Amino acid sequence: MLKLRLKKYGRKGQASYRLVVMPSTSKRDGRAIEELGFYNPCTNETHINVERVKVRLSQGVKPTSTVKNLLDKVIF
Repeated sequence: MLKLRLKKYGRKGQASYRLVVMPSTSKRDGRAIEELGFYNPCTNETHINVERVKVRLSQGVKPTSTVKNLLDKVIF
């Protein structure tokens, strides 16, 4: 099953996250199928490709709880 989840990158203490589509069995920092945006909690900066997220959600991709909360703030 595919999931919409956050992939961690950046320096220690200054983590940022990429919003990606990946299989639910993959590791957190594993290979992603598609990158849909990013989220930086330090600066509260968010950039999400809304059209692609809506397409992926319509295809049956399930967001994790954290991603769902992030999407609720940004999109809906």
